Amino acid sequence: MKGDYYRYITEYTTGEDNTDAGTKAGEAYGQASDKARADLKTTHPIRLGLALNYSVYYYEVKNDPKNACTLAKQAFDDAIADIEQIEEEQYKDATSIMQLIRDNLTLWTS
Repeated sequence: MKGDYYRYITEYTTGEDNTDAGTKAGEAYGQASDKARADLKTTHPIRLGLALNYSVYYYEVKNDPKNACTLAKQAFDDAIADIEQIEEEQYKDATSIMQLIRDNLTLWTS
């Protein structure tokens, strides 16, 4: 959520404030991603949501579609590979987020 908070700040700031918020968002997303990769299954909705938001950060804030697509595709592919491991109570959330990731990939690569 910290990364999202700073990403949202980049939407209405300019200059040094914008640069600072973008840097802080990237740092927060990076730290959260490291923690998620270590502690959560590839199909966990929180890990998938983080990958979705981090990829949007790359696309919108960093203006880096290549890294946005790479991150999103990796998260999607990892989850698909482990699709049999989705816990029943997380199935709907996980698959909904996977669809959002897929939608972004389609949009970003067309």
